[in-house]
Amino acid sequence: MEDLITNQTINRKSEHVDIALSELINAISKESGFNDVDFIHCATPELDLSDIDTRVTLLGRELSAPIIIAAMTGGYPRAKLINGTLAEAAEILNIGMGVGSQRAAIQNPALENTFSITRKKAPNALLIGNIGAPQLNLGFGIKEIKKTVEMINADALAIHLNPLQEAVQPEGDTNFSNILEKISEICLKVDFVKIVAKETGAGISMEVGKKLEECGVSAIDIGGAGGTSFSAVEKYRAKMQKNIVFEKIGEKFWDWGIPTAQSTVEVAASTSNVEIISTGGIRSGIDVAKAIALGADATGIAYPLLKPAYGGDVGTAIKIIEEYIRELRTTMFLIGVKNIEELKKASLLITGNLAERLRLRNIDPKRYVNRKC
Repeated sequence: MEDLITNQTINRKSEHVDIALSELINAISKESGFNDVDFIHCATPELDLSDIDTRVTLLGRELSAPIIIAAMTGGYPRAKLINGTLAEAAEILNIGMGVGSQRAAIQNPALENTFSITRKKAPNALLIGNIGAPQLNLGFGIKEIKKTVEMINADALAIHLNPLQEAVQPEGDTNFSNILEKISEICLKVDFVKIVAKETGAGISMEVGKKLEECGVSAIDIGGAGGTSFSAVEKYRAKMQKNIVFEKIGEKFWDWGIPTAQSTVEVAASTSNVEIISTGGIRSGIDVAKAIALGADATGIAYPLLKPAYGGDVGTAIKIIEEYIRELRTTMFLIGVKNIEELKKASLLITGNLAERLRLRNIDPKRYVNRKC
């Protein structure tokens, strides 16, 4: 039975990547929200662009920029090349990287190298391991967590929250009962690694953000809506399987979730002692800057890096990330801030749909106006 489960997981991981490379899987009607955010241009920045400092400390590690290569895959043969490519880029650029769910490798040690390659290629980079929240209700405990961490010598461990994806997946694990209690137990008992709570495309609300902070997590990756839709991915998987019921439900929930910008603000407004990673539809260094100014400590990027990673093209992956960093630095220059701490206090104009959403959530968009230059 365990072999069957492992084979199903391997096939599913492979299908996820193939679909992401060949089909439209981005959100359609729901945007990330960053288009409703504007900086106040500063015509007298009083800075030399070359002096701008993008360094940050995240999860106890210093990064050259507030960027994490977000979790993509693992647990099937091709993932070794994908993860190795991304890890090499992370090491060269001194940024962080998260891996996909390590469940398959826990069940089948032959797949460990699809994850362990990351530490071999990135001996000094911040690496974040990954297990799914439903696994905590399927017998995963301290023993499995230690193995997961040791597999990549992880600096932190993400517990991913993906109720939407599980619900629209024919073989999904949908038991999220007492999940906050389980996360709290892990945070209490695990003292050898930092714990990150991570959504996977539907966002974290202020209510859930506060509860996760109370559980004791070190960071929250909000994984908001507006980027890759895993409901869309599962829709295409169901279509391949000729499963009409799940194909329809995947399509119906394609744009479900809290937009990334809104989720970033909500979690920042409701927590005080966790680091925030803003992931979901981050498509430029300008988006990175906006996410930081809205309250994030770092941002996550995945989809734009998948194609070069699949081809083992380290150079192109590096160029894409360098472009993000260059755009981030340019944005900082144009608003007159010299480092990330100042960027967090930069003035913002929040308008349109995002402003209305925030008002309805009792968050006044005016709080971001007139903070600097």
